[in-house]
Amino acid sequence: MLPPILSTVASGFDLSQAWVSFAKIVGAYLLTLPVGWEREREAHSVGVRTFPIVAMASCGYILLVSSSDLSSQSRLLQGLIAGIGFVGGGAILKEGATVKGTATAASIWSTGVVGAAVAMGRYEVAVILSVMNFITLKVLWRFKQRIGSEVPASPPPVEQQQPGQRTGP
Repeated sequence: MLPPILSTVASGFDLSQAWVSFAKIVGAYLLTLPVGWEREREAHSVGVRTFPIVAMASCGYILLVSSSDLSSQSRLLQGLIAGIGFVGGGAILKEGATVKGTATAASIWSTGVVGAAVAMGRYEVAVILSVMNFITLKVLWRFKQRIGSEVPASPPPVEQQQPGQRTGP
């Protein structure tokens, strides 16, 4: 005989649904682990822990409302998009005239979508996003280095002309 609190919990627990949810959350974790590994290896501020956690949390939130009405799902997606954007914003740093961390921030956002896609059963979207994100970080980084595209955050300051100073030749 189970205590009353445990029997209440046990009566609402669907083991087959728990396995499906577990598999989806693990899937979201595994799909985003390579992106987190790549960011960690490149010594960025977020990495192998943050990316999978964002994906698992997004997946979990979507799983919680998957049986709710469409307007509830829409509100949840809006909140996830804004919330993950806020987390990603923390990865963006301004150093002098350059801005760093925008690829990491965008990858955090993409990782959240991977988790949501897995929860919604849109595995093709999750796999494509995960693979494309990883390829973008690995391949285009080398391309960016080759063309030397360190773009300053703002144009260099214009020097003020002093009174009586001549300009030009």
